[in-house]
Amino acid sequence: MPPRPDIEAVAEEVFTALADPSRREILAALAAGGPATATDLAARLPITRQAIAKHLALLAQAGLVAAEPGERRRVRYRLRSAPMQVAQQFLAALARDWDRQLDALRDHLDAVIAAQPTRKKGKSHE
Repeated sequence: MPPRPDIEAVAEEVFTALADPSRREILAALAAGGPATATDLAARLPITRQAIAKHLALLAQAGLVAAEPGERRRVRYRLRSAPMQVAQQFLAALARDWDRQLDALRDHLDAVIAAQPTRKKGKSHE
């Protein structure tokens, strides 16, 4: 069985890759249109083929796309969902930690409010 990836390291690579709007556009184009070459993507997007090639290299490094040999030495890129799922797991764990802390804070504040003496309505303390 291969070793499990370091969730935090994978999430960091995914978030770094997703930080750029051009890379998000490329991923969206691949999601909508399926596997494509850099030339195909350049025809669909307002990005040069050379810039797309550089972005695809970074996306491949993050594991978000896979290069597949095509016909006539053309490389097609397809989406890979595994790294995105790891990043989602990281965010879910982070959300659970925040939820626990926020629940503890709410419980504490509720207890503080409940321990305060109640004021009678309609009387002003001037």
